[in-house]
Amino acid sequence: MKKVLVGSFTTESNSATPYKTTIKDYDIEFGQKLIDVMEIAEPFEEEGVEIIPGVYLNANAASVIDKDTFLYIEGLLLKKVKEHLNEIDGIYLHLHGASYVEEIGSGDHHIIREIRKIVGPYTPIAVSCDPHGNLTKEYCDAIQILRSYRESPHTDAMDTRRYTAKLLCQLVKNPQHITTCYRKLPLILGGEQSVSADEPVRSINQYMDEMEKDPRVMSASWHVGYLRHDCPEAGCGIAVIPATADDQQYCEQKADELAKYVWDRRHEFHYTGLTAMPEDAFDMAMNFEGKPFVITDSGDNTTSGAPGWNTYVLRQFLAVKDLKKSVLFGSIRDAQSYAVLQPLQKGERTTIHLGVNYNYLSEPVDLEVEVVSRSAIFIQHGEVLIGTKGNGILVHVVNSPIDIIVADQTGRVTNASQFDAFGINWKDYDITVLKQGYIFPDFKTGSKGYVMSLTDGATPQDTKNIPFKLIMRPMYPIDEI
Repeated sequence: MKKVLVGSFTTESNSATPYKTTIKDYDIEFGQKLIDVMEIAEPFEEEGVEIIPGVYLNANAASVIDKDTFLYIEGLLLKKVKEHLNEIDGIYLHLHGASYVEEIGSGDHHIIREIRKIVGPYTPIAVSCDPHGNLTKEYCDAIQILRSYRESPHTDAMDTRRYTAKLLCQLVKNPQHITTCYRKLPLILGGEQSVSADEPVRSINQYMDEMEKDPRVMSASWHVGYLRHDCPEAGCGIAVIPATADDQQYCEQKADELAKYVWDRRHEFHYTGLTAMPEDAFDMAMNFEGKPFVITDSGDNTTSGAPGWNTYVLRQFLAVKDLKKSVLFGSIRDAQSYAVLQPLQKGERTTIHLGVNYNYLSEPVDLEVEVVSRSAIFIQHGEVLIGTKGNGILVHVVNSPIDIIVADQTGRVTNASQFDAFGINWKDYDITVLKQGYIFPDFKTGSKGYVMSLTDGATPQDTKNIPFKLIMRPMYPIDEI
């Protein structure tokens, strides 16, 4: 029976977040628990290939990774590769693609480079990844199969992982000397400009679906890239995988065609849905008839590595005298306020100084609050709970229609069921404020109206004016090409 070593390393590193990602920020799993968490068993069972568990390491959206932390967790994975070197027929990894390590650069690229030193040039490696990751030719040359999610938000994440694993199983049973056909585009985009339900991403995905109907093309991917840390790898990328060695040259041509298709649509990328400057977004929410209405605080987008501690939008609502609309914040990070609340029982009151005061965006406000409920903040993909990311305490601001989940660390609220854990229904509120950029599916379909507030913070949306120094130039839309 063929054997494949399976592992995962996911970190989306935002360099504007003013602290390092360390070992305490990672969920780490081995053995059967790794297989369960990755939900990867099915394609291997179907193909009759044995899984050798490596290491599962997940910090989700985070900050720049502490160098010693990275070398330690990379060492865990490399140790597994060395231990099983004489029995593995291939390696399947899930890598986010947008990690950044102090003094090293891309952690994803470093891992592949170090694995190749161990296994040599021919052991098949397959990587599934988030499209918001950066590519290079060296990285792609070292990978036989590279496949990114199509959908943003990433509703097809699990399907993509399983599909990639299935392709690798078929490759190890029918060995071919193939490599990824890679093209880099001088195009830099934010995730909020590349929502797959909208154009031009919808047409790009359809174009790739058509490409894959050709039996000579195993896989085609468009990688949006990641712009939340300044690096030479930044920018969009194309990855086309040939079905056999004889199809390599043909797929080089198809990579050129896909790159041209994306490039020719560069002027079509735009924000999906309503966007507005913070004051205008606030007015839209206040004047909206009906409920629920959602504001996404895009400058403090925790799904792209922002800390989630800004109080700017909260202060907009607190400034309204005799506020009539009920408002829910999910969530605001403040470990000190959480510690004050932690010993209190439901119904008890206290005063908190909410806001970490890192800058004007996170200025603190004094609030008299009443504890309503508490819960872990669950990490969820679709309907599947895969762990927790800190804890939250839901408080009601006394003499105000405002409720806030105060979190002890960055908590990503991306699913409606995460509010269920606090015993509330977000649709009961007139307005819900979320630390997101593009709105996630539960809230898009469940709201009567929504707007992305173009707030400032660690995840600004004005790509053209981000002060990049290390990226390839010229680069559209920073430069007119």
